[in-house]
Amino acid sequence: MALYAISDLHLALSTDKPMDIFGGHWINHDEKIKKNWTDKITEEDTVLIAGDISWSMKSEDSKIDLEWISNLPGKKIISKGNHDYWWSSISKLNAMYDNMKFVQNNFYIYNDYAICGTRGWIDPSSDKFNSKDAKIYAREQIRIKLSLDSAKKAGFNKFIVMIHYPPFGNEKEETEFMKIFQEYKVEKVVYGHLHGPANVKAIEGDINGVEYIMTSCDFIDFNPIKILD
Repeated sequence: MALYAISDLHLALSTDKPMDIFGGHWINHDEKIKKNWTDKITEEDTVLIAGDISWSMKSEDSKIDLEWISNLPGKKIISKGNHDYWWSSISKLNAMYDNMKFVQNNFYIYNDYAICGTRGWIDPSSDKFNSKDAKIYAREQIRIKLSLDSAKKAGFNKFIVMIHYPPFGNEKEETEFMKIFQEYKVEKVVYGHLHGPANVKAIEGDINGVEYIMTSCDFIDFNPIKILD
């Protein structure tokens, strides 16, 4: 039994949204994911998928992509990405599959760890950040705290966080998300969102006791990475 992570599957089994505009390595990327996944992951394993699951715009259209993921081996824990417009109510999503659960203000268990998560948002240090972004950024902080607090109230003190957006800013100062992770003594943070040339901005490794792990598909060669035994 092991814990794996991958993000940004960008499945488009029910819509015409090819990913090869980001490079030839994205051609038939779903087949690459499936082969790598089935070669290493068993039904006893768990896979964290940190957002941008499907290009579908509506919940009914996303079912083909979600079924595709469900049919892969192992348990799956999924958090929301910025392109997951199909995302419906969390109770409805969590009633759909026995082997696939969705994180929003809640948490799931892997051994003695609580798996928490939220989407995140662009950092205030971005030139594009505006007043609308500020409201979303504040709301996402509330959501990750709700997720972590629900786990703490249940007696957990070991946390792994899934967040779609990189929780870093353009400056070297700690972001609000990084402060939250340190406050709750989060052990690992998996994130994605970056692709292609932007992958050079990926930050990994230990920062003030928190291990950050980049999991975008093209960054990890479409191959889920083990983050915990």
